[in-house]
Amino acid sequence: MDRMPVFVKIDEYDNVLNLVKLVRKKIDDAKETLLKINDLKNEEDHQLELWQNALTEVEKKVDFINQSLQEPEQF
Repeated sequence: MDRMPVFVKIDEYDNVLNLVKLVRKKIDDAKETLLKINDLKNEEDHQLELWQNALTEVEKKVDFINQSLQEPEQF
């Protein structure tokens, strides 16, 4: 089938171009938002890891104190 020319009113063409620009802007905004969310998630993961490490250290110290108090000293 031969390609036939398509005639479009200029104002409709401009509307389509504006709509495509708007969609592109929304996509860019969504990408930027996803990047921010990912950065926040990474920071949250880092903070959770720090808290977990601190909690583990406290737990070790409490276990050591508990063990020291329950075992009589040997001279």
